[in-house]
Amino acid sequence: MTDSINTARLREELARVVGPAPWYWKTFPAIVSASGQRFTWTHHGESGPLGYVVSLALEQEPEKPRLALNTYARPFFVPPAHLGIWCPEGRNIRLVCFDPDQLKAFDLAEIAGWFKPSSDRIYTASEPLADFEVLSGLPAGTHKIEVPAELQSVEELIAPGSYPAKGDDDPAFALYVFYLHAGLVEVLPQRWFTASQYQVGKQWISRAARDPESHRIFGECFGAGTFLLQEDGCRLEHWLSKD
Repeated sequence: MTDSINTARLREELARVVGPAPWYWKTFPAIVSASGQRFTWTHHGESGPLGYVVSLALEQEPEKPRLALNTYARPFFVPPAHLGIWCPEGRNIRLVCFDPDQLKAFDLAEIAGWFKPSSDRIYTASEPLADFEVLSGLPAGTHKIEVPAELQSVEELIAPGSYPAKGDDDPAFALYVFYLHAGLVEVLPQRWFTASQYQVGKQWISRAARDPESHRIFGECFGAGTFLLQEDGCRLEHWLSKD
């Protein structure tokens, strides 16, 4: 029953759900490393050679970045004290894990000019602890995946991404629900989001999360509004708000 779901509470929760760089950079998680170092995110404006880039640096050294994110990358917390990033990578979804204490500082001049227009989503001078990809065109349903040990402390991660639609009435977007601790991904094609109903490209699902009380998935469709899904996670129950 959706009558018992508090839509005002869901809208408040959605405001805190991580969305893609750079538009949602203020939702990015606070990072505290295993050694207790605190890190801060910086958005480098909307113009110039570093336009739309979001960087991560030590709180006391904001001018010395240790990681830079390009458009569509999203950070997430990996317990107990690691940093995960997921992003679209061609026809795949890429998931990466870093130890913040191992991130080395670099000069922003190293990426000025080339990073913003490039297809690279992540820049760092340090090697990740883990790095793997999952095909984003998997059939609907649950699939086994090989998850590196460093990411297995994450229980659930919901990644919205494009989906290969054969026709205008087929789903053009899907939610990829990663159960990294279990080595599984559940593919939920969004049957309501089709080219015949929406302007695919101008409108897109930017972020989604699971309501801890009702266990329903809710989220935001950029250019359309915020939504609540039915129990199957594939169909629209109703709009929480319309743009």
